Amino acid sequence: MKEANMARPVSVGDLLQADLLEDAAYREEGLCVVGIFGKSNMQPGALKESLINTLADKHLFSMFGGPEDGGTPSSHIQAFYNQENRVLYLLLSSVCDSRQLLRACLSLDTGSGHSDAHDFWKGLERQHCLHLLYMFSVCHVLLLVHPNQTFDVTYDRLFRALDALRQKVLPLIRAAIKDSPVSKEWKLNCRPCPPRLLFVFQMNVTLKVSANGSESNPDKPKKHSPRRRLQHALEDQIYRIFRKSRVLTNQSSNCLFTVPANQAFVYVIPALDEDPLGALLGQLRSNCMLSEQDSSVSVSGPRRYQQMRHSARHPSSSGDSGSISMGSQLVDCSLKEFLWQHVDLVLTKKGFDDSVGRNPQPSHFELPTYTKWVQVASRLHQVLIKNTDEEMAELATKVQSQVKVLEGFLDADTKFSENRCQKALPLAHSAYQSNLPHNYTTTVHKNQLAHALRVYSQHARGVAFQRYALQLHEDCYNFWSNGHQLCEERSLTDQHCVHKFHLLPQPGEKPDMDHNPPIMNHNSRGRSTSSCNCGRKQAPREDPFDIQAGNYDFYQMLEEKCCGKLERIEFPVFQPSTPDPAPANQAQRNPCEASGSGDAERLKEPSTAQSHTPGDTSLSLALSLGQSTDSLGPYGDGDGAETQVQQKRPSLVDRQPSTVEYLPGMMHSGCPKGLLPKFSSWSLVKLGPAKSYNCHTGLEQPGFLPGSSFLLPWDLVIRSRSEEDAGLTEPLDGGTSSWPAPNKTLVGKRGSTGGLGRSRRREDMARIFVGFEYEDGRGRRFISCGPDKVVKVLGPGGAKDPATRVLNTDMPLYIPSPSQGRGLKPHFAQLARLFVVVPDAPLEVTLNPQVQPGPPPCPIFHPEQTEISLPPDGLWVLRFPYSYATERGPCYPPKENQPLNNYKVLRGILKAITATSPPQ
Repeated sequence: MKEANMARPVSVGDLLQADLLEDAAYREEGLCVVGIFGKSNMQPGALKESLINTLADKHLFSMFGGPEDGGTPSSHIQAFYNQENRVLYLLLSSVCDSRQLLRACLSLDTGSGHSDAHDFWKGLERQHCLHLLYMFSVCHVLLLVHPNQTFDVTYDRLFRALDALRQKVLPLIRAAIKDSPVSKEWKLNCRPCPPRLLFVFQMNVTLKVSANGSESNPDKPKKHSPRRRLQHALEDQIYRIFRKSRVLTNQSSNCLFTVPANQAFVYVIPALDEDPLGALLGQLRSNCMLSEQDSSVSVSGPRRYQQMRHSARHPSSSGDSGSISMGSQLVDCSLKEFLWQHVDLVLTKKGFDDSVGRNPQPSHFELPTYTKWVQVASRLHQVLIKNTDEEMAELATKVQSQVKVLEGFLDADTKFSENRCQKALPLAHSAYQSNLPHNYTTTVHKNQLAHALRVYSQHARGVAFQRYALQLHEDCYNFWSNGHQLCEERSLTDQHCVHKFHLLPQPGEKPDMDHNPPIMNHNSRGRSTSSCNCGRKQAPREDPFDIQAGNYDFYQMLEEKCCGKLERIEFPVFQPSTPDPAPANQAQRNPCEASGSGDAERLKEPSTAQSHTPGDTSLSLALSLGQSTDSLGPYGDGDGAETQVQQKRPSLVDRQPSTVEYLPGMMHSGCPKGLLPKFSSWSLVKLGPAKSYNCHTGLEQPGFLPGSSFLLPWDLVIRSRSEEDAGLTEPLDGGTSSWPAPNKTLVGKRGSTGGLGRSRRREDMARIFVGFEYEDGRGRRFISCGPDKVVKVLGPGGAKDPATRVLNTDMPLYIPSPSQGRGLKPHFAQLARLFVVVPDAPLEVTLNPQVQPGPPPCPIFHPEQTEISLPPDGLWVLRFPYSYATERGPCYPPKENQPLNNYKVLRGILKAITATSPPQ
């Protein structure tokens, strides 16, 4: 590659990889490396690029270019090698330049948070420091360019950070260049010499001074111009600052850089003349004017121009820094003259003797050839800037790990933020732990954590806020989970377990309190009193946590002592055909979610127990009261014209339930067909014959409130086709006019009450006794004669209220207990049993319970057999479930502020059907 190929600047990486063929005249000569870095302002012409154009006397860098030219905001070094002058210029462009800064702002995401943006800028700053360390390791002379005439004191912190980083990575750099063909001093100090740092300032237009200066005292002219006096003042200021901070010491070999003791190291570029034409004429005049010592030789033509160029490239070193005395005031030197006095010391191999003090130690100095310099610079480039060599990969990784030493010097924001956040953390921890029980739930943990975060946010500031907030989250969670976490399981009555976090014992496993976490059963410390299936025996019970314990195990335990030998109607349950049956994988549904259309279809499908012959007469209560099946409310079809119950043949799936998969919850309207639970949550037992109930004494069972154990009478008319009594010629087609409603006056019979009239035989009337029993948590029981009324019989004769009121309405599942405690929290009584006394009469009583334990769209629960025919002459007891749950979880009892009318038993629970009489 010839010099012509280096006519344009290239990146330093391309320069180090290129095979540059130097001219034979310069191949063995030494090379001076000049590095240029600093800041630039928003002016169109970049100051650093224009300096190289001036020093090289060539238009190398374009003065115009915006951030939209496709460049990246990353730091990069450009190189220009001037073989004729034996000077290699290295130009560092970083985020400190306005052009790179604008590129960084454009590349930054607008949605980035404060912490992410801070990391982005600090990453660019660390990259800038590594590039600077590279230039301080390969250059002889460094130019710090600043866009105004005021020294930026932040450079002091930057240079101290670079010095600390250099001391950390010095062993790594030594390992990288140990095989390079350079001197031992270079390998030991990892640089050709302690670089000399020069400062170039740009004077502002507002502070521009004239060439001769503005003299306050014209009678006493100054020796130096105002610009030169400004340079001297800046030199003194810079030297004092660096000496105070020990960036500069007596021994130059131990410093990051040096400044000359007896030479100028500050240059102030004067402001541009406001008259551009005058400035161009002045520059033309200075270029065309020959110096006095060359005026004796008359040279013309191209030779004169070459002589002028040669004198410009090699200015005279006589005088004070190339200054020329004009009259009583020294003339300021040019930028090239200012720099060349330091470059000459390098090219003449004199070196820099910048140590001061009583016993100054000479510093090492080496002037390498271009080939040797490229070998060393290439290895340092692989380690410090961009690693493309596998051999240097390990060293480059170690260097990157040492970059964190810069944070203590450069990242003052993060250091301040971390100190503030570290002081706020103990305050937040105290706020979290204040007023905490020993064990607490997730809700308490979240509330306390939110309070701790509020306290933390009052004191924490800066970029470390989010990181320490996450640490606060982790600390509070660790405190909670380390022996303070309460069991999150809630009972069927919506009370959480009081134990700390524990495991449940496996079948056949005993509780182990010493295990971590402990193995034990759930316990909410809630106890209540309940009765058995038939209601004749009461016992205390623990608050259940699963459906089997609440609806099956407790009653099975009491059944062994009380009602185990009673006649009963068994509900169908799951019968496994495999040793390991699995629960059905149903679609995930909300515990209180069911489709109304599905309810209507199920309600309109009678079971096989309700099949009739054409001659059968239906005594449905709804029909006897002149109502249709639309009284089922929102769960009906919605069609008021449809009054007949449609019959549907049971499907094959209904008749053959699965023997492989079982229903994990209870039977309800949203369950898929063909699945049965492993146990039944309902119970239907027979206490005895119908005469075992005495309507004058009521139910003789424990727990009933005084006068509230009486069942309600339901009188039904029994007639056959053979009856020919006068006035009883009503049609028997089973329509709504076939039978009068209970306790309603018969048409055409004067004084008749629907009971035993004078003109009617005693065998024509049948009486059924019905009772909805409620039981509260303290075992107090009572029969309800209406949604908001309790049976109260004070004298003999039994209950007077008819059963039609309770059978024709939706009975509540929960009502306030008549005997409230002293506390403010109300006690609810839950519907526990339904007593039905079926007489020994030609009646078939059908039971079809429908329970909706929550507001719509809650599913409707029912037994495994929907239409249950009760045999005559019996006192039957239907025990309702203690809790209701689906495969998704339990349906909890109502809270204090929830309306109770959403929890109900649907009307139509009982139907009476007459038996067919033989024709007479």
